[in-house]
Amino acid sequence: MQFSVLFRLLKTIGLACVLGASASGLAHEFKLGPIHVGHPAAPASLPGQTSAVVYLTIENQGTSVDRLVALTSPAAQSVMVHRMTMNGPVMAMREVEDLPLEPQKKMTLTAGSSYHIMMTGLRKPLVLQDKVPLVLTFERAGKLEVTVNIERSAADKTTDQATATHQH
Repeated sequence: MQFSVLFRLLKTIGLACVLGASASGLAHEFKLGPIHVGHPAAPASLPGQTSAVVYLTIENQGTSVDRLVALTSPAAQSVMVHRMTMNGPVMAMREVEDLPLEPQKKMTLTAGSSYHIMMTGLRKPLVLQDKVPLVLTFERAGKLEVTVNIERSAADKTTDQATATHQH
């Protein structure tokens, strides 16, 4: 009888741990009115690196256009949205004054998309597993402070995957 009670208790604790870990992974979202920002992240910086890219998603669940009009972070001298374009084989990145957010649409600011956030003049290196504050200012919704998780770079993940598949 005691064993079955202990087993159920351990099973319940294990389930709670799994659900807690899942919720914490999904909980990296921030909301301000109709604006939802998902998973702000930046790769850890390399020695001597003075700029960093930040990736995230922004969803406008409202019924009116809003605009991302400013960004600030104590981690960098300046923060801006860049738009990447290709002119034949030449890639160009330009700062945009504001980023329109259409109602009921999600903008993805990630590697491979047209837009990303650039932090320049890093005040200190971005260290793996650190967290950096970032303030996004929207024309209608106002200011939203988010936390940027410093994660492994895509190159690190690719190297790890290549190493794992090359094990003998």
